[in-house]
Amino acid sequence: MLKVRRFDLRFLAAAPLRDSLRSCMAARRARGVTMRDTLRRLVLGTFNRLGFELRRSRNARSINGIKYQLFRTGAIDLVLDVGANAGDYALQLRRELRFGGGLVSFEPLASAFAALQALATADPRWQAHHCALGEADGTATINIAGNSYSSSLLPMLPAHVSALPVSTTIATETIRVRRLDDLRSALPPHAKPILLKIDTQGFEAQVLRGAAATLADVGFVEIELSLVPLYSGQALFAELAQTLRDAGFLLIAIEPAFTDGRSGELLQVDGLFKRHLT
Repeated sequence: MLKVRRFDLRFLAAAPLRDSLRSCMAARRARGVTMRDTLRRLVLGTFNRLGFELRRSRNARSINGIKYQLFRTGAIDLVLDVGANAGDYALQLRRELRFGGGLVSFEPLASAFAALQALATADPRWQAHHCALGEADGTATINIAGNSYSSSLLPMLPAHVSALPVSTTIATETIRVRRLDDLRSALPPHAKPILLKIDTQGFEAQVLRGAAATLADVGFVEIELSLVPLYSGQALFAELAQTLRDAGFLLIAIEPAFTDGRSGELLQVDGLFKRHLT
């Protein structure tokens, strides 16, 4: 994965580029898009205009590398993107990993869903649903984080805020919650196993409990796993790994996801689980 460790704003000294950055950031703030996403898109766009293309690593042993091989060989033809936010994950699948199959995204936040829907309507193989997924249908109150991505149906704990102050809760919103199993019949036709991605900020166990029947059609689960409590009442790594093991999945790849920048403590990882044939 390409990472920029330091970003020197002197690089943006040229007035046209600096003005472009300011106007771009102002527009994106109005839509609830984070500074990190703004800078990422600006840098990628700048390199593209210069004739270069930056992509995430496709190391065969990385999660992205494994997914790329699955997509390239046609082993996966449908991805369920649970906790889609503004659509960055799905865009990465399309643009960087060359996935051409069906996409179904689920996002409860109104501001993030507006951006997600704008992208999905331009792609005939991409559906977007304005809801969260859980273990029961109904309504709930979601805690909106300052960085949007850390928003959760569970209360955020001090450990998360301390590690990432911009993630503190700034508002709440009433949202719709659905069970994935109740939406199973409405999923696009698919001939191959599903890749189920879950990034729900501590709500992963509830999503899985509402997807017991759908898991029969799933071949891979990509999921965020917390090593320490970051949200009140969340299931941690060991519990989620056991839940997936009981459902027939084994962990095949793992990567760091969220680290406390001050202490260096690893707080969250991304895991890829594969259905184990018995």
